[in-house]
Amino acid sequence: MRTSTIQSKRPKLKKAAVAVFTAVFWLGVWQLAAVLIDQSIVLSPPLTVFETLFRLAGTGAFWLTVALSALRIFCGFALGVLAGVAFAVLTRVSRVAYTLFSPMMSVIRATPVASFIIMLLFFSENEYIPTVTAFLMVFPMIWANTFKGIEETDVKLIEMSKVFGLSRRAKLREIYLPSVEPYFVPAALSSLGFAWKAGVAAEVLAAPKYAVGGMLYRAKIYLETPEMLAWTICVIIISMLLEWLLSSLLRRRSAERSAAYDKA
Repeated sequence: MRTSTIQSKRPKLKKAAVAVFTAVFWLGVWQLAAVLIDQSIVLSPPLTVFETLFRLAGTGAFWLTVALSALRIFCGFALGVLAGVAFAVLTRVSRVAYTLFSPMMSVIRATPVASFIIMLLFFSENEYIPTVTAFLMVFPMIWANTFKGIEETDVKLIEMSKVFGLSRRAKLREIYLPSVEPYFVPAALSSLGFAWKAGVAAEVLAAPKYAVGGMLYRAKIYLETPEMLAWTICVIIISMLLEWLLSSLLRRRSAERSAAYDKA
């Protein structure tokens, strides 16, 4: 048993070692580039940037800024997911709805993020622009993948459910959800990353109160390169953390559904 435990830990240790080596390698590249450029205003060394990040993290304003930015963007993400799923069902059921709304989805996906942000500056309050921008990034991606998942549902299973008289809830749980999940999960994870980056970009231009994007813009204006890079690292860390949390949640829900299915 002890041998099997050690063997099970080896892949984790190897993965951790690879992650540490990769991080050290790119930090070394960063340090070398900073030494070669030798201008802190252009590229600050890693130690200076991380010292700045830890200094910022010691203030209440930092956490308030991060929390409000995350709230704005996550609200846009959640609304985009809900609307994307609802419109996927609607456009799959109604051919008229598909004909009307599919061109709109293509236009949203083709329009640059900056164009949306600039247009929103005329029609919306600055506080809501990051939320709307995140929504517009998520909505068409969730719609397209969920629609594809519904479309790819096995027709034979649907016919069999009619024969056995399954309820709508049972059809949804046993047939449609397993079919849609392989399409929905990658779209949700990808769109969360897009929503976060687009939302921060919207904050740069809209400059709402207490916003990560606004702090990035302020650091750029005042040529505070260490602070700008510190906020950039903060954006990357939060994006990775949000994706990890969502991925863990989706995996857990999938495992719970599989366990319930096996018991049944």
